[in-house]
Amino acid sequence: MITRIAKQKVLAIVLAGGRGSRLSPLTDERAKPAVPFLGTYRLIDFTLSNLVHSGVHDVWVIEQYMPHGLNDHLSGGRPWDLDRTRGGLVVMPPFSHAENEEGEFAQGNAHALAQHAHLIREFGPDVVLVLSADHVYKLDYSEVIRAHVDHGASVTMVTTELSREGDATRFGNVRADRSGKVTEFAYKPDKPLGPTVTAEVFVYEAGILLSALKDLEAEGELGDYGEKLLPRLVARGDAYTFPMEGYWMDVGTLDAYLQTHRDFLDGKGFGLDDPEWPFITSSISRPPTRIEKTAHLDAAFVCGGAVIAGEVVRSVVAPNAVIERGAVVRDSVIQPGAVVRAGAQVSRAVIDQGAEVGPGARVGGQSANSRPTVVGAYSHVGEGAQIGAGQVAPPRSRVVAGQESETVQALDVDNKAGKK
Repeated sequence: MITRIAKQKVLAIVLAGGRGSRLSPLTDERAKPAVPFLGTYRLIDFTLSNLVHSGVHDVWVIEQYMPHGLNDHLSGGRPWDLDRTRGGLVVMPPFSHAENEEGEFAQGNAHALAQHAHLIREFGPDVVLVLSADHVYKLDYSEVIRAHVDHGASVTMVTTELSREGDATRFGNVRADRSGKVTEFAYKPDKPLGPTVTAEVFVYEAGILLSALKDLEAEGELGDYGEKLLPRLVARGDAYTFPMEGYWMDVGTLDAYLQTHRDFLDGKGFGLDDPEWPFITSSISRPPTRIEKTAHLDAAFVCGGAVIAGEVVRSVVAPNAVIERGAVVRDSVIQPGAVVRAGAQVSRAVIDQGAEVGPGARVGGQSANSRPTVVGAYSHVGEGAQIGAGQVAPPRSRVVAGQESETVQALDVDNKAGKK
C-alpha cells in the first residue's frame, strides 16, 4: 500500500494554497488550482493525473486560500483512484496546535513545508516530491525520482527552457554542468542567468529537507523555497537538474492563461487523449453538445451541454455555456454556464462561470496584441454595454451601457509568463 519507486518510500506534497492574485478576477471566488482549464479540466488535474500515472499514490494537498470549492472538486481523491483505506489523497488545511493555538497561515511555500515537518517525519518517507498545482504539463515523476536516487542528490529540480530568456526573472533560474549538477541558482533574479528555469517540480532527500527546514526556521528565514532552502541545498554541491522535454506552462497570469488555451487550440500542447496517460477530472455527466443550423465553428473546443447557435472561432466553450444566434466569439474562453446573447461580440476575453454578456454588447479588444478582458463570475454585461481591451468586470457585478466606468476596472497584473 506504500508508494515505493527505486526502492524509496515516496511522499508527494501538492502545494495548493496560494492566493493567485495575478489571475484575478478568476481567483476572487475560487482557489487557483480549481480554475477551469480547456472547459473540462481544473488546473490541479494535471498534477494529480501525472501523479497517479507515475505510480505515486501517497499524496498530500496543502490548502489555504478558499479551499471549499477545491475540496468539492477533489472529492476525496475518488476521480484519480486516490480514495484509499491506507494512504491515497490527504487534504491538509490550515491548523492550530498546542504550541500555536491561534494557528498561522503559511508565509511562502518553504514555510508551508516547515509547518508540516512533524507530519512528514511521522510518515517517514525516503524522498519527498513537492509540486505546484497550477502548471500545465505531462511528466512521469518516477523517472525524476530514479535520476535523483542515481545521483545521490539532496534535491533534484525539474527544469525547462523558456522561449524568452527575459521571462526567467519570474522563476528559479538555474545553471548546470554537463552532468546535470547545479552550479548556480538565482530566485527571480533581476538579470537572468539564462533560459533554464525550475518547473516547480522538486524531489528532496527527506532527511536533508527536514534538517534544512529546521535550521532555516530557527534562523527565521523560510518564505518561498527559492529564497533560502534551494540556495542552501545548492551550496552543498549535490543538487541536480532533470531537464523536462515537451510543453510546459506556468498558468499564473491572465495572459498566460489565454495563451495556454491558444497553444492547445493550435496543436502546440500535448495530447489529451492518450489512453495510456489520460488526464482525469471530477465532473458530472452532461448532455451532448447542441450545434444549431445557424452555428459556425472554426478551430474550437466545445464541451458537453453547450449550446452553439452563433459563431465561435479559435475559442473554448465550456460545459453548459450558450452562444446565441448572431453572437460572435473569437480567441476567447467561455467558462461553464456562461451565456453570450444574440448580437454580442466577444474577442480576446474570458467570460467566467455563470456570467452573461447581453444582446449587442462588446467585450474585448480586436488587436492581436490586445490585453485580456475578463468578465467575472456571475456578472451581467447589459445590452449594448462595452468593455474594452485590458479591462475587468468584477465577479457578480452589473455593467450598464453608458455607465461602464462606474463598474469596470483596468487590468493591473504581471504580464510575464513562462512557456516551453
